[in-house]
Amino acid sequence: MQNQQDVASLYSKTTEKRLLWKAAIKWPLYSVAVMPVLLAAGWRLGVGQNIRLDQLIGFLIASVLLLLWENLTNDLFDADTGIDESNKPHSVVALVGGKKPVRRLAYISLTLGLAIILILALRSNSAVLFLVLGSCTLGYIYQGPPFRLGYQGLGEPLCWLAFGPLATAAALLVLSPVESHESGIPWGIATTLGAGPALATTLVLFCSHFHQVAEDAAHGKKSPLVRLGTKRAASLVPWLVILIIALEIYPILQGEWPVTAILGIIGLPQGLLLIRLLKRHHNHPEKIGGSKFLALRFQAFNGLGLSLGLALAPYLQIN
Repeated sequence: MQNQQDVASLYSKTTEKRLLWKAAIKWPLYSVAVMPVLLAAGWRLGVGQNIRLDQLIGFLIASVLLLLWENLTNDLFDADTGIDESNKPHSVVALVGGKKPVRRLAYISLTLGLAIILILALRSNSAVLFLVLGSCTLGYIYQGPPFRLGYQGLGEPLCWLAFGPLATAAALLVLSPVESHESGIPWGIATTLGAGPALATTLVLFCSHFHQVAEDAAHGKKSPLVRLGTKRAASLVPWLVILIIALEIYPILQGEWPVTAILGIIGLPQGLLLIRLLKRHHNHPEKIGGSKFLALRFQAFNGLGLSLGLALAPYLQIN
């Protein structure tokens, strides 16, 4: 009987550890990393231009590596402030049992990611490297000392800039033929194309705070949720979803995008589920821990739908 209890206890601990590692890896989160280049690919196909498949794959790999660096360093920085001690058992630092191996892995990911970006830039446009370095810098000052701008409630605008104009412009340049770069960085296209999807990415970050308002406030982190309170923050989410869709419909109405770009609305059902959840349970942390994953599904479906809608237009002969 004792042996059976020991086996059951070991199985339970193993299962719990596996679930904690799954939460720590957060693999669905990497949809935010790959979205800019998928959007760029969709846009280029939609206007009848070719994409460089090797550059696309390289940018996808580099984007994942750089987001891995950012996630690992955020865990390291949060460990320094103590904000994760009570509410984040799935912190990589806590699971590994120390900062040193996490720091080593983080900087290996950064080095590999930037090395790939350098190669891609040499094969396309040097501006790619500087745009990506700009995104990485914004990622660092979000949580990294001495800046820690996320603690001042500035994480969301930094997120929009990094995943919007900067990352989208870099992706557009990476996929374009070298001879097409005489006109410089395509800021206009990048801003229009990245505005809605980057705001959807920002919504993921915004929703990640709902279940930890008390802990953030206790450690001096003035996130938008701490400043607004959960009720007011929850009431803002429907307007953010509306604005994301509006930013993607406006270019269609202006004739800049084909009508098939409306496929971005396939993420709307997830957005509505998110709105409903936060309206009912905004002040119940135990019930809204998964709100960021609803926001993430909205972001993923919205961005993939928009990319596919843009790419399909020439094949459907729709302008």
